Amino acid sequence: MALPVQDQAKYWGVVAVLFCLALWFLGDVLLPFIVGGAIAYMMDPVADRLERLKFSRVAATATISLLAILVIVPVLVFVIREVIEQTAALLEQAPKYLSSLYAYLSERFPALLDETSTLSKTINSFGATLQERGTALVRTVFSSAVGVINAAVFVVVVPVVAFYLLLDWDNLIARVDALLPRDHASQIRKLATEIDNTLASFVRGQLTVCAILGTFYAVTLMAVGLQFGLVVGVVAGLITFIPYVGALVGGALAIGLALFQFWSDPQWIVAVAVIFAIGQFLEGNILTPKLVGESVGLHPVWLLFALSAFGTIFGFVGMLVAVPVAAILGVLTRFGLTQYQSSRLYRGLDTDDNEAS
Repeated sequence: MALPVQDQAKYWGVVAVLFCLALWFLGDVLLPFIVGGAIAYMMDPVADRLERLKFSRVAATATISLLAILVIVPVLVFVIREVIEQTAALLEQAPKYLSSLYAYLSERFPALLDETSTLSKTINSFGATLQERGTALVRTVFSSAVGVINAAVFVVVVPVVAFYLLLDWDNLIARVDALLPRDHASQIRKLATEIDNTLASFVRGQLTVCAILGTFYAVTLMAVGLQFGLVVGVVAGLITFIPYVGALVGGALAIGLALFQFWSDPQWIVAVAVIFAIGQFLEGNILTPKLVGESVGLHPVWLLFALSAFGTIFGFVGMLVAVPVAAILGVLTRFGLTQYQSSRLYRGLDTDDNEAS
């Protein structure tokens, strides 16, 4: 006989509280393991496909690991280094751009930018702040992040965790399945499958979309000669998972930079705008429908709320688990609504009596 609903709610509530406490107190310790688990989860379909090509699980895992070491890691190191350098350079150049903007506005709207006006003081203060603290801010952010993560441990632990989890992924799933409550095993498997489909559609698909668009924006912007094109492309790619936001933020940043750099050659400003228009077309009509799908069950507003809430409460680790937790809660909410709509509480006594008659 199954436990009463009240007892089940109590036990699962304890599990949820323990999960939150673990994130709160052990966030920095858990970070390498969460990242390693996420990598193993994303690479599991690749390993499964290699197994279908007659690779053993060990050979498939070793092939993926070797490819990551030889190709992916050097590329990431190069891109991260360039992004840091270009971001620092962009912050160094920001006062110059603000001065150009100030000169333009002074010429067109002299009364607006009188030296004693609030706007004039704000622009001057903002430019001075960027010049003094911009580069230091970037270095501080990265150095503090490395300090929290403990870079040496992170670099060593993440690949090891990812390797062993990927190697033993199918066995781990089988062991978890064997521990499911027998009365609810079939329903839990069904919900777990739906959660996995949601995560697979969103996380794997959206990461691919972000990578493709980020690469497209970075390469094309650098091709037209836009300074800091790599930074703009990476920023636009990273936030592409929020519909339209990536293109709007990246486009506004790129066009703003193009206005200063290509003021005498407006055709290049148009070219930058066309690049983001093409990127938005590719995202909305080709990449997202093909790679993500239309029914992943993660509304952008819900996703933003989850990222903000978990990031505020649990920091960087919370942001990493926000998407899977949002997917799980979304699936459970839809399941609860389905149960509610089929219950007497929703349908009422009259409905049951009419169906019985």
